[in-house]
Formats: sequence, structure tokens, C-alpha cells
Amino acid sequence: MEEELIRQEIDQGGGKNDTNIQPVTPRKPICDLSDPRYDICEISGDARTLGANRTVLYVPPVGELGADSQEWSIRDQSRKYLEFVNKVTVKSLNASQAAPECTSRHDVPALVFAMNGLTSNPWHDFSDVLIPLFITTRALEGEVQFLVSDLQPWFVDKYRLILKNLSRYDIVDFNQDAGVRCYPHLTVGLRSHRDLGIDPARAPRNYSMLDFRLYIREIYSLPPAGVDIPYKEANRAASGATTAEQHRKPRMMLINRGRTRKFVNFPEIVPAVENAGFEVIPIEPRRDLSVEEFSRVVDSCDVLMGAHGAGLTNFFFLRTNAVMLQVVPWGHMEYPAMGFYGGPAREMRLRDVEYSIEAVESTLYDKYGKDNPVISDPESIHKQGWRSGMRYYWTEQDISLNVTRFAPTLHQVLQMLKQ
Repeated sequence: MEEELIRQEIDQGGGKNDTNIQPVTPRKPICDLSDPRYDICEISGDARTLGANRTVLYVPPVGELGADSQEWSIRDQSRKYLEFVNKVTVKSLNASQAAPECTSRHDVPALVFAMNGLTSNPWHDFSDVLIPLFITTRALEGEVQFLVSDLQPWFVDKYRLILKNLSRYDIVDFNQDAGVRCYPHLTVGLRSHRDLGIDPARAPRNYSMLDFRLYIREIYSLPPAGVDIPYKEANRAASGATTAEQHRKPRMMLINRGRTRKFVNFPEIVPAVENAGFEVIPIEPRRDLSVEEFSRVVDSCDVLMGAHGAGLTNFFFLRTNAVMLQVVPWGHMEYPAMGFYGGPAREMRLRDVEYSIEAVESTLYDKYGKDNPVISDPESIHKQGWRSGMRYYWTEQDISLNVTRFAPTLHQVLQMLKQ
């Protein structure tokens, strides 16, 4: 396996620039640009970083030094075409190029990756960085150092428990690093299989999205996999108590987005959900929420409900067999709803329920009228390109939920929880 090969290289002194030893197999950086999602470079041997220049060097053994050198320039994150991510240069030196002296030597592998891009949106935090970081480094069990280009202090602070678990070593601000660090193995870039997803067939140790969710729950000290949803645990514990105590209602976290795709009749929705038999915890997500504290609140809930959007990313903190109830906006949004949230939820052994609104439940209906293609022919809008779909269905649209039409969906969820 890959992590074992890395450890063998380190144990055999792969990080030493010993000109008297000729390796049996020539080693050189391999930059793989073939994946449609990401580019990645792997260096085994003498890898040297010049962070301030956004450059990584491979110094071949003397016997392999030739007249030609190789050079690549890649975006060191999981979206290779995202212009917001600056490129890192990877070079293989030739015989005429002098290698810079090491200012520090390290015995563990290193990973160079970017924290900027589309981060600050929780969905992108996980899809673009944290899940790819898990895929790329989890099998190393903390024995790797992170060299972060375009480091975001807020990201380090917000996800510090995850980052500290994946690496036991101090994070290096790559852009500000004036020294020359030398490593026996170095990777530039993050592996990614799909949006908010893991393909076990391609992942080390066949990691899956279920493994990732359980890993996240363990990091945040949430109850282990064998513990049932809170509704059943509470009623089981109260089996010998009074009748009132035995009938604890299922708890639903109801997320109302702050800007786009928000519930304009939120004050009407809360009592409707309560009347359907749920205890409601209304939430308007804020960026300053502590992940540690918020994870415990989500864990205490049996249902996470919200309109299609980043707030649903909190489903990582739900227990097995909890329900994610996604309200799908108008505009043929079922496909992204399933791809971005529904599919991952099912892979993580959560129960996924989707409610697709009718045209009249969208604020676009009053704004444009029933005969406008935005309402009458969403497919024609999508055919104009993703910017048109984004404008109308992601950005301009809010939701006025028909609580009467929505009631059967709430009943469905309630029955699922009682099974």
C-alpha cells in the first residue's frame, strides 16, 4: 500500500542526499495531470521546498542527473481549473543546476496544498479541502507535515481538531517560509474523487463516506456508531418512567438560510413542524459558530432540515439512521440536490428525504410570472449555461413553503424515526 511504501523509503534513508549510494530503481517526481478533477505530484527521495517562491524541487541522485530537467505548474487543491488557487511549481533539477542547501531536514513526508479557493462556504470546506485531505493523508496516521499555500487562519482555527488529527506536526505557512525544507517524500496537491464524495475503490484502505463521517464524529467526541438516534435512546432510557417522559418528541434542527434560498415564511413553518410532532431547534447559521459546540447540538437531533444549501453539510454530525430532510427549490434542482447531499447522506447511512417545492412556493413565481421560462421552462434556462441557472435558481430564489402540502412529508419522516 502507498503509505507502507512511503514508510519504507523513509526507513531506508530516502531523505538523505548521499551521493555514494545508487538506488536500484531510479526515482523522480511524477506529476499526474490526467485526472479531470485534480493534478498531483509525488516526489520520493530528496525533495526540497522553497515556499516563498511557491516552488518544490526534486534533487536526483548524482547517477541520475542528466542534461534535461522537468518542470510542472499545478494548482495544489482538488479543483485543477479553479483560477482562485495559485499554482505551485515542481522542478526536477539537472546536472547544471545547483541544489539549494537545506536549512532544515525532516524525517516525515510532507504535503503541499492550498486552503483558499471557494472555502468559507462549509460545503466547499469539506468537498474541496477536508475530504480530499482525508483521502490523501488519513492512511499516514498523522505522520505527515502540512505545508499550506495561501494559508487561511480562520480555516485553521475553525477546523483545528481535524487538522491536528490528520497531522501531528506544526502547520507551515508555505508562502511565508523563507527556508529550504528537505523531506524524504513530498506530495503536491489533493486527491479528489467527486463532489463531497469518496470512491472506496480508489481510496487508501477502501475508505468510504461512512468512514469519514464516523471519523469526524470521533474527532469531535460524539457518541460512537453503536449509539441509536437520540429519540430512540431517550425513550429507551425512560421506559420505566412516567408516561410523559416516555413520549419525548423527535428533535429537528430547522435551518433557515440567511441570504439566498431562505424560508420567507419561517415563523409559519416552525409551529407547523411542532404540530406535526417534533421538537424544533431553529437555527440561522453564522460563520462564528464553534464547530465543537455546534456538532453537539446537531448530534442531539434526529432530523436536520433545510433548503438545498451549505447548512446541510452539518449532516456529518448526525447519528446513523438520522434523517436529512432537504427542501429542493424550484428549477429542476433535484439532480444537484441528490448529487451534493442526498447521495452522500445515503452513503453515510443517513436517511435522505427530499421535498420538491411547486412553482408557486418559489418567490420567482411572483417576480417573473407563471408564463416566464424561469417558471414554465426551467430546462431552457439551464441550457443557457450554468450562470443563468445559478442566477435564478440558486441566487435570486427564496422559498415560501406551503405547510399544508408539506405536512405529509413531515408525517413520513416521523414514521421513519419510529421504525
